[in-house]
Amino acid sequence: MPTRPTTRPSRSWVPMRPDHPFGPQTLPYGSFTGPDSLPHVGVAIGDHILDVTVAWRMLAVTDEDLFAAGSLDRFLAAGPATWSHVRTALIEWLCDASYRESVSPFLLPAHDVSMLLPFTVADYADFYASEHHAANLGRMFRPGSKPLTPNWKHMPIGYHGRAGTVVVSGTPVIRPRGQRRSAAGDVTVGPSLRLDIEAELGFVVGVPTAMGETVALDDFDSHVFGVCLVNDWSARDLQAWEYVPLGPFLGKSFATSVSPWVVPLSALRSARVAPPPRDPKPVPYLDDSQEAAWGLDVRLEVALNGTTISEPGFAQMYWTAAQQLAHMTVNGARLRTGDLFASGTISGPTKDSRGSLIELTWNGLEPLTVPGGRRTFLEDGDEVVITATAPGPAGTRVGLGEVRGTVLPPPAPPARSGAPSAHEGTR
Repeated sequence: MPTRPTTRPSRSWVPMRPDHPFGPQTLPYGSFTGPDSLPHVGVAIGDHILDVTVAWRMLAVTDEDLFAAGSLDRFLAAGPATWSHVRTALIEWLCDASYRESVSPFLLPAHDVSMLLPFTVADYADFYASEHHAANLGRMFRPGSKPLTPNWKHMPIGYHGRAGTVVVSGTPVIRPRGQRRSAAGDVTVGPSLRLDIEAELGFVVGVPTAMGETVALDDFDSHVFGVCLVNDWSARDLQAWEYVPLGPFLGKSFATSVSPWVVPLSALRSARVAPPPRDPKPVPYLDDSQEAAWGLDVRLEVALNGTTISEPGFAQMYWTAAQQLAHMTVNGARLRTGDLFASGTISGPTKDSRGSLIELTWNGLEPLTVPGGRRTFLEDGDEVVITATAPGPAGTRVGLGEVRGTVLPPPAPPARSGAPSAHEGTR
């Protein structure tokens, strides 16, 4: 395992409380609407945002247009040497008091800006990497059989999602419509009645690959820039009817929310831990027993209408992000800058560490009590907020921010011949 840093990053001259999760140990990157109503790249520091688009142009000595477009796209593609160079410069600007006068004009109060999707999502894939989550669903839907499918411990299971419906935190989530089948076997069309959440981490690809190229485990951080929070909203009734034989489709493709901040992998060095033991031993391209494995001690909190309902821990995930990337490219599939792949639902061994409502309520049989009443699945108007932190150097905490979303009712179905469909379901 990598050596953990033992020294605290320099204290910043930017006013903030000492335990702020967006201190100089973190410095996450995002995109926001600036005073000129144009997109700008920003870095969070305490309760402020450094306007990097303007500051880099004014203060940097190389590549002054690196952040000019207002998104992270060009920066992500630039690769590890540039990522390191920029982070070193930012730490110096924000921690060396001699820069206070020149940098202060580029600091904005965080509450005064509107956050944007920080990068162009090229492709989106979602995995199924928690043994606890997979086993819980297996027990629900395949009682009397082994909880895990025969392939589950041999490779990271995943599916390709829809990049065009990845949205930034705070974007409302419209309840999806589609086909569903009742217990009696009737097929209807209408709004999902079993709308769920999935608390996940997302990994953002910077450096692309060519067709036919693979990414080995020890090359993970040469291609992946950083981590964000993900809520992979799921319509369980649509999913249950459609997923055989090709897997998730409309039950997953309507919305995936991501946090506005991308935390660089370099900020998570102190969070790296060994993953759980694997049995059987993974095949060679997935075998990280001789590598500095990429287990991460990230602790999430899921709140529904202001009440914490779960506290999942990412350290228990069976498959790491490095293994997911190695598997995703083993067939020669190319990576593109802005590819996003998510971990899958993060769940632990206890009820209060389950990362989805289908697990927390055991498929609706054990409702939760939250402000607004009892819940099995989400109702219109419900707000879900997922937050997370990880260990930083010398006892600090690295913040991953939050991913937030509120459920809105679906629009009225389109009229046909002046009358609603006989098959249109109701909530």
